Amino acid sequence: SQNFRKKGRSQTTTIPHQKLSIESLKMNGIPFTLCDLIGNMLDNINGDIVGDESYRRMTDVRNDLKLMIENPERFLLNVDVEKISNSGLELTDTIYGQENELSLLKQCYKRSHSRSDGFAIIAGPSGIGKTVLANQFEEFVSSKEGIFIEGKFDQLQQSTPFHAIASAFNEYCNVLLSDGASSQSIAVASALRESLGQDACCLGKVIPNLSMIFGDFEEDEVLLNCVNAQRRLQYLLCRFVEVISSSSSNPIVLFLDDLQWADPASITVIHHLLVTSRFSRFLFIGSCRDEEMGQNHPIWNMIASVQSLGAHATTIKLQVFDKETVNRAISDMLSLSPRLTWPLSDIVYHKTKGNPMFFSRLMVSLSKEGLLNFSLSRRRWVWD
Repeated sequence: SQNFRKKGRSQTTTIPHQKLSIESLKMNGIPFTLCDLIGNMLDNINGDIVGDESYRRMTDVRNDLKLMIENPERFLLNVDVEKISNSGLELTDTIYGQENELSLLKQCYKRSHSRSDGFAIIAGPSGIGKTVLANQFEEFVSSKEGIFIEGKFDQLQQSTPFHAIASAFNEYCNVLLSDGASSQSIAVASALRESLGQDACCLGKVIPNLSMIFGDFEEDEVLLNCVNAQRRLQYLLCRFVEVISSSSSNPIVLFLDDLQWADPASITVIHHLLVTSRFSRFLFIGSCRDEEMGQNHPIWNMIASVQSLGAHATTIKLQVFDKETVNRAISDMLSLSPRLTWPLSDIVYHKTKGNPMFFSRLMVSLSKEGLLNFSLSRRRWVWD
């Protein structure tokens, strides 16, 4: 690319009163970012190349113009000063560095329309973005009118069998009840009544909202029908998934977080869901902190077992942000060209090592401490 040339003896033409002209452009409603670009180029023409923000190459100008054209809301139009004054720095919902991983989950979802022998495991250390990726996938599922239900294992709840699975199904029942007038919810509720019958009283102990569909259960019935309670619950939980998936026109996605803390009974249920109950329109996704799990962790043994029986596993190993991704995220967050945010990005990357959670926390901390603030005079974010 062609470099800007500094002012020399052969260059006698200058453009005077540029600051006045740039201010006139701003007063006439030209976006500040475009005015700054013009002013920067005039500086270069006059030989006044000062600071790291000055254009050195025409490719930099072209890249900035391209950003303004492709994403005017972020990089061209004037920022809402009043909104920033009230809310301060806002973290974006954009997914960074995980586009390929999100694509893999979407492929799993599409396959689940016709087959159920696949599942996905999202692995990575704490703060790497497993939940963020799952949330982005949930938005995709919802956009396809699919059903996304989720539960989370708790280290302090490991002694409570089925805790995460039951809470996920309990929330599903709540959603089903809130949409009670739709033909879909009526069909699912009817199928549950027909399939589970009196056995539903056993599930009602761990899925309280199920009683809203079947009516209150008698305690005597529960004790009578649940002699071998845990095994019976395992069977009924699998049956529950089979009924709701077969009664739904779109896939059911069950997402369970923090599998490293899953109780043995829940692991058995997951195993049965992936192997014993072969039905379409169901997709299981789990996430875990693999660095906290030994090679003989029950989850790894379960995955190996279902794979040996023909189930297909998609393993997604999340990595920390590289420097380019950190800079892109900061650029989007501050609505500044990536070439301007490199000095800040270098510092942030050095302190966070690219960990997404540490990255978000540091950016918020810098804003609260006044090291990163919005300049009213420059109409942009600046830092010390």
